[in-house]
Amino acid sequence: MPDYDGRGLQPTTAGDVALWIPRILLSPVYLVTEWLIRRPLGALISAAERADLPETIYNFFAFGPDHKAGIVPIAFVDFGFNPSIGVYAFWDDAFFKGNDARLHVSFWPSAWFGASALERIRFHGKDSFQVKVVVVRRPDQVFYGTGPGSLESSQSRYGEDKLDIGGLFDFPLWRSSKIDAGPGFRSVTFRDGHYGHDPGIIEKSASGAFPLPDGFARGYTAEYNDILVALDSRRAYPAEGSGVRVELQGEQGSDIRQSPGSGWIHYAAGAGGFWDLDGYRRVLSLSAAAIFADPLGERPVPFTELVTVGGDIATPGGFRAPMPGFFPGRLIDRSAAVATLRYKWPIGPWVAGSIQGAVGNVFGRHLDDFDTKLLRLSAAVGIESDSSPDSSFELMFGLGTETFEHGAQVDSLRFLVGLSRF
Repeated sequence: MPDYDGRGLQPTTAGDVALWIPRILLSPVYLVTEWLIRRPLGALISAAERADLPETIYNFFAFGPDHKAGIVPIAFVDFGFNPSIGVYAFWDDAFFKGNDARLHVSFWPSAWFGASALERIRFHGKDSFQVKVVVVRRPDQVFYGTGPGSLESSQSRYGEDKLDIGGLFDFPLWRSSKIDAGPGFRSVTFRDGHYGHDPGIIEKSASGAFPLPDGFARGYTAEYNDILVALDSRRAYPAEGSGVRVELQGEQGSDIRQSPGSGWIHYAAGAGGFWDLDGYRRVLSLSAAAIFADPLGERPVPFTELVTVGGDIATPGGFRAPMPGFFPGRLIDRSAAVATLRYKWPIGPWVAGSIQGAVGNVFGRHLDDFDTKLLRLSAAVGIESDSSPDSSFELMFGLGTETFEHGAQVDSLRFLVGLSRF
């Protein structure tokens, strides 16, 4: 570059030299994202702009005086589960200024249906209140038994019908810190499931692989109350991403279907450090979390309300589900402990790549049976959109292993791609 100010080049620092270590280690990932994703994506965007395609497509799916409303087709595939297709609709300032509405509808012919409707009211400043209704009916949820040593060979399927209605007050604080709190209502019933050649949960339980889980036969109807308190020193996008986050989460639920009543309490604590390597949102982070579920009363916690660390759906806080190399529901028990190392970098407009590795597992009551021999590994690499929390694009490949005690052999593979999930 021309030396306009006459001061010469910036001196090489120790950080510049040290940066070559992760560059070399991550070079395979860089080659894939640079030459198979970013450059083709950049060429596609440039060609589309020359043909005025972005404006044409935007005008087709969005409408209204300021394009504050629109309808977009969506699809999602998580291999090992039924796929889905549907629509996503949005309307900002619906009926009055500061009122935003969202609607998702997805389905698949194999008894699969999901829908969610959200209305968010934005007050003065950044405070908001939202009401969200979620209805899901699907036959292909997975269950492997509970405990840190559950086996991949125990995979079974169960059906789930769920209605969830929740309100949430969001109070943003300093930088990315916030407090979220709100009540909700959740009703869930279960049945024997199916997917491909996998056995149903009743058949697998009858074979002796595991006992039928608590709550399966009766289902539950719960009133619950959520709270999240997060202290986060990071600034909002697109500022550089260095900082520290500490968060506490809690949920109290009461099963009003049972007499006498029973309930449970969920609580979790997490902390993470984030280092932006060059000030352009190339962020290396290390986080750790401990999660617990305890019964309130004599009845045990329903199995879908126990702690799980599989899957990749974001939690109510700022840390994603910590072991995405495993299916949702692959690991279930009363508590969990996980540490995650993650690197995230921009690869295109509103799109970021990520690679992560995690070590952890689920355990019994209050981590009573914690043992390093029972830990598992999870790794994942993927692409995600970096824009709206209401609708996002994901592409991810992940893997999970057996426990260290059994050689940490890879026994779980995941691949998913799509826009907007349930």
